[in-house]
Amino acid sequence: MLIVIRGAGDLATGVALRLRRACIQVVMTEVERPTAIRRTVCFSQAIVHGETVVEGITARRADSPAQALELLKSGVVPVLADPEAACIPVLKPDAVVDAILAKRNLGTCITDAPVVIGVGPGFTAGVDCHAVVETMRGHYLGRVIYDGSAQPNTGIPGLIGGFAGERVLRAPADGAFHQLLEIGAQVKMGDVAATVNGQPMVCTLDGVLRGILAEGTPVFQGMKAGDIDPRCKLEHCYCASDKALAVGGGVLEAVLNLSGALAEQERKNEHA
Repeated sequence: MLIVIRGAGDLATGVALRLRRACIQVVMTEVERPTAIRRTVCFSQAIVHGETVVEGITARRADSPAQALELLKSGVVPVLADPEAACIPVLKPDAVVDAILAKRNLGTCITDAPVVIGVGPGFTAGVDCHAVVETMRGHYLGRVIYDGSAQPNTGIPGLIGGFAGERVLRAPADGAFHQLLEIGAQVKMGDVAATVNGQPMVCTLDGVLRGILAEGTPVFQGMKAGDIDPRCKLEHCYCASDKALAVGGGVLEAVLNLSGALAEQERKNEHA
């Protein structure tokens, strides 16, 4: 089975980890200049560095669908700089997963593959995809929705270690991002993690800097640019989050359920 995942950020990477560990082949697509915060756990970094490893699984940049297919033979996850997902009609995957997390549909269609899954808000099962996986933290996180949509985006991050919005660091101005601290740094409230046009991006609580934009990234004022984990566990910086794996589990369930239903229908048709 071959699955194309649109997006290669931290949640999309959690999805890819779940699928690969279930012996499913995965090709990912991403923008040419990724803006992932949790860069140490994002396969999008293969676009930047050529190769990256998350939890023992290697991803490499592919420059064409043909090269992606070749990379699959070596057991790695190919990542294409292909934000429009032009590779889909070429690769003809068994399933497409839209994990861009744009809070809206950026072009995924229910006809893209036999199984199409939308991750998070912006999709409606039965309209632009066959199933939606919930991404909001809480009772329904990771649940598969076969009729309807995920919960609307509230704009408020979920609670981690008793903190929600305070965990997120935002760019203080428009301009080029100047990174001062590295992922994994122990920070205190008031520490300056980065600057933009001389304006400081100040840490809002004590903890570990779990994610931060790369040096030189173009940003706008208020853009999410960093993430602090108040639990102070350095190892959390280098493994997929509980949320990413829960969403990945939901995608795996949906893929197997829908693919199995299609196979069963084909068997019935053959014997009709």
